[in-house]
Amino acid sequence: MAKNEEGGTKVLALNRKAWHNYSFDETFECGISLVGTEVKSMKDNQFSFADAYARVDKDELWLIAFHINPYMFGNRNNHDPDQKRRLLVHKKEIRRLRRITEEKGLTLVPLKFYLKRGFVKLELGVGRGKKLFDKREDIKKKDLRREVQREHRIK
Repeated sequence: MAKNEEGGTKVLALNRKAWHNYSFDETFECGISLVGTEVKSMKDNQFSFADAYARVDKDELWLIAFHINPYMFGNRNNHDPDQKRRLLVHKKEIRRLRRITEEKGLTLVPLKFYLKRGFVKLELGVGRGKKLFDKREDIKKKDLRREVQREHRIK
């Protein structure tokens, strides 16, 4: 994937579908608590997070419905692929996220997984689900932009 030289980050995967289904107010970076075989599988892009989301339980932030395939060369101590994984964030942020998700009904959605100085990081977005007419409106705007760019290329 793409490598960013100034920050030393390597993008593992992007959740493009999330930008279509949600409108995001803010995003923030958090770490993930993983075991060795999970990290190796993630570096091999052997994971899926299309339906994943985050939730606050008992003053901890958890990533749910996130699948990491078992590492091919792992032994009998390989990880469980569908377990929920703890996200590493400050307590103050966890309290703020709990308040936001309970009061306003927003959702925490993973947007991007990347490596930063050898650690797997996650960009989490705080967003509200789009209605069908919002999605159609976005598609129309995108089509108009594409047509304008096409006309400029022709000239």
